[in-house]
Amino acid sequence: MKILITGGGGFLGSHLAERCLAGGHEVFAMDIARDYKVRHLFSDKRFHYIYDSIMNMEMLDTMVSKCDIVYHMAAVVGVEHYVADPYHVLNVNINGTQNVLKAAYKYGRKVVFTSTSEVYGKNERIPFREDSDRVLGPTTIDRWCYSTSKAAGEHFCLAYKKMGLPIVILRYFNVYGPRLDAIDRGRVITIFMGKLLKNLDLLVIGDGNQTRCFTYVSDAIEATYRAGMRDGVEGQVFNIGGDRETSIKELAGLMIGISESLSKIRYVVEESVYGTSYEDIPRRVPDVRKMNKVLGVRADVSLEAGLKKTIDWMRKNEVGK
Repeated sequence: MKILITGGGGFLGSHLAERCLAGGHEVFAMDIARDYKVRHLFSDKRFHYIYDSIMNMEMLDTMVSKCDIVYHMAAVVGVEHYVADPYHVLNVNINGTQNVLKAAYKYGRKVVFTSTSEVYGKNERIPFREDSDRVLGPTTIDRWCYSTSKAAGEHFCLAYKKMGLPIVILRYFNVYGPRLDAIDRGRVITIFMGKLLKNLDLLVIGDGNQTRCFTYVSDAIEATYRAGMRDGVEGQVFNIGGDRETSIKELAGLMIGISESLSKIRYVVEESVYGTSYEDIPRRVPDVRKMNKVLGVRADVSLEAGLKKTIDWMRKNEVGK
């Protein structure tokens, strides 16, 4: 089978490319990112890297026409982007997704759309089920633009499903692992890692009691791969992750202990890090029974084991990047 992965040069895209190649497929990874996360795949003649954007409709149309299935992973991700350039987030995540769906519909290709746990917003009814309500803050808070952009993408997917396009929607819960974002930026684990390597204090927002459920990348990718390969799941939405609830201060402590860093935890007010355009979420816990039962995947890699693998990889590969 020929597979197109938009965002195929990124963290998740690179791991999915590996999984698809292991499954015997030919992979076309399309991205505007640097190719260093997939360079190790260049020796495989079944892997192709297309340096281009999903905003280029002509190239996107060509690539979709060549492939049997599309994993749509391309997106603008990261809190620093939400608060600094919400237009870019909204434009790429909404209009880019429409481009992918238009091309897929034209050629009748199945689409697996990678969404996010952010769509649930600050709903206080835990755990989040796939049919849980979305509860968001005001539009004057820029951090909600990402949640909105991904939810709009989901709506477009479901609209195309009614028109006959086979689609699957996946909502990831804090996926981490080797080849995550460059240190010092992006997600909480890479931000903490940048400080750990320099033995600097880890800045924890508020009291650190806000919780997340972290998912090691191999577990998330196996669920992603199966969502594309399995028949009978079209039109469905899946939470992708584990349900072990971990506070941010606990995460910081674990990372300090595993890395044997001299860093300490320092608590800071939210505005000092992201200004007034950010609003944190107290708890984020998925109901993953549907992923377990329908996709046959469980998040089995423990947080401790996953963090050790991630920290070891970052120490070897990310310093100075």
